[in-house]
Amino acid sequence: MKQMGYEIRRFSRSRQFVADTLRPAEHKHIIHGLLEVDVTQARQIIREYEARTGEHLSFTMFVITCVGKVVGDDKMLQAYRLGRSKLIIYDDVDVVTLVECTTAKGEKIVRGHVFRAVDKKSYLEINQEMQAIQAEPVRKVWSPRQEKLVSLLSLMPEFARRWFWQYIFSNPHRVHQLGGTVCVTSIGMFGEGGGWGIPVVPNTLTLTLGGITRKPGIVDDRIEPREYLSVTVSFDHDIVDGAPAARFAGQLKQLIESGYGLPQVDLSLA
Repeated sequence: MKQMGYEIRRFSRSRQFVADTLRPAEHKHIIHGLLEVDVTQARQIIREYEARTGEHLSFTMFVITCVGKVVGDDKMLQAYRLGRSKLIIYDDVDVVTLVECTTAKGEKIVRGHVFRAVDKKSYLEINQEMQAIQAEPVRKVWSPRQEKLVSLLSLMPEFARRWFWQYIFSNPHRVHQLGGTVCVTSIGMFGEGGGWGIPVVPNTLTLTLGGITRKPGIVDDRIEPREYLSVTVSFDHDIVDGAPAARFAGQLKQLIESGYGLPQVDLSLA
């Protein structure tokens, strides 16, 4: 509706759904750490492999592989509160992230997907799962079941929606089924250049992948151009203390910078 000097638009049902799902984060004590990770070697391995094989390798799936390794070695990083006096720690590292898909009409949309047990899979297995998701045409962002839920919730008053989401997030088993144990989100996929994102998150552990920037770095006492990824690591401080959070960040940085899990090609055969 157009007014004098401004315009009024309807707040969509999908945006209301997102706002409601983020509301539980209001009551969590989240701490954030900002990292710069040298991804020069990892990106070079990916480029060389793609040039030799023609197979696309997802950088986000590579980071998820590294996350699975570190969290798999210290599963307290993905614990959830169970009532007031207990924690529940799942055996598998299940990572929820956004995957770009194509509709039957050829439109690009982004949908959430939970990659289960990434700590027990190789990078190529995780990447192939992502490719299978992308290869299957989708109708819209929401599945028919999700569309029905969003429509139902949009008809409910705010106090009822609050009660519903309190009910969902009060049980870690429901949270685990819907959103896994760890969240990895990549805002760098929507733009270029460096920069960090500070998320609003209900998860115990969330990684936000920002942009990649090219700038000078020191390698073997030499200054040379390097590629740096901006990464935000976010923890629920009620569950994870600063020391294990710092260890996680250090171990993750080391794995990413070494190209952990990426397939190698024998360039001597080129």
